[in-house]
Amino acid sequence: MLNKVVTLFCGCVIAFSSSTFLFAGDVPAPTKAMKDARWEGNVIRSSPEQSTLTVRNSGENAEMTVHYDSSTRWVSQEHGSKTINNIDSTRVKDGDRVIVRGTWDKGVLHATLISKRLSHSK
Repeated sequence: MLNKVVTLFCGCVIAFSSSTFLFAGDVPAPTKAMKDARWEGNVIRSSPEQSTLTVRNSGENAEMTVHYDSSTRWVSQEHGSKTINNIDSTRVKDGDRVIVRGTWDKGVLHATLISKRLSHSK
């Protein structure tokens, strides 16, 4: 009788372990390839043909080429204001200050949001 109970217990443990292992493969694991990103600075070059902006971060004096597409949200906001205005990509020009949010994927920054920063009104 004890052998039957032990055998039944071991069988249940093996069956449960196997099913957990098999179904764990269905859950996508977070990848290190895609990571949330933020870059801030002044636009020094824009290329609508290639859908890119080159943004220089003044604090680090580093440049980053930002890629955007049709899903990128474009907004403008005045410093200190809570009002956010939707704009189109043509409103962002060389010299404008922007904050870019997006994801890193294989060393490339893909923008999900580009916020043009407006200076204080005088």
